[in-house]
Amino acid sequence: MDKKVTIRTLLRKKQRGEKITMVSTYDYLSARLCDEVGIDAILVGDSLGMVFKGEENTLGVTLDEIIYHTKAVKRGAKRAFVIADMPFGSYQVSLEKALENSFRVIKETNADALKFEGGKEILPIVERLAESGVAVVGHLGFTPQKIQIFGGAKVVGRREEERKRMLGEAKALEEAGAVMLVLEATPTDIAKEITETLNIPVIGIGAGKYTDGQVLVFHDLVGLVEDIKPRFVKRFAEGAKLFKEALERYKSEVESGKFPSEEHCYE
Repeated sequence: MDKKVTIRTLLRKKQRGEKITMVSTYDYLSARLCDEVGIDAILVGDSLGMVFKGEENTLGVTLDEIIYHTKAVKRGAKRAFVIADMPFGSYQVSLEKALENSFRVIKETNADALKFEGGKEILPIVERLAESGVAVVGHLGFTPQKIQIFGGAKVVGRREEERKRMLGEAKALEEAGAVMLVLEATPTDIAKEITETLNIPVIGIGAGKYTDGQVLVFHDLVGLVEDIKPRFVKRFAEGAKLFKEALERYKSEVESGKFPSEEHCYE
């Protein structure tokens, strides 16, 4: 097995101009598959609310659920850098509560880093966690935990005031101690400027090709999600079609008596 990926590994990749690969997933088996092919980082995202639980958005994900899924991913990912997403409500109440919940996630999951959505409003959290030795990943652009304010998914950074704010907040997050930044649904040019300005790795999802790396949800990239396909998603397989064909064959062979055959039975 290759050596464990650390934040130093990812920083060196940025410095050498090597792209970073990240996948968002929530279970042992998919994490193990990512690890086996050499994916650099795994994000246990609050997107599990929609992908795993079938909910409308990410807002219903709890801290206990993030801990549960991160522990499962850590069992499968021995090499990859694992990031736990801090869910809505786990850090917005107060600085003290944010620190308490953050330390709990680290202690119970042994995650390599924690991800927080937001800019200037989370700077005190980033500073205190960095001082305490916790690696923090920022998240700017479209931030799904504010979907009620946005009124739905949208591209952020088309207006000049948005661009200035994003660049300023990206710099501030790095200065506060963030070790990485995720940019979501952001125009290519502002994502490129932020990536070139920061010394920390910048990972894009719908942010163009000039970021230091890319992240996609496992279920999206393998084609398990059929009903929606955001513009930034590329299906690298048609997993849903393959799985349904297997299930149809299973159903047919059970109903016809073909399965189980002698080779699948005990004497």
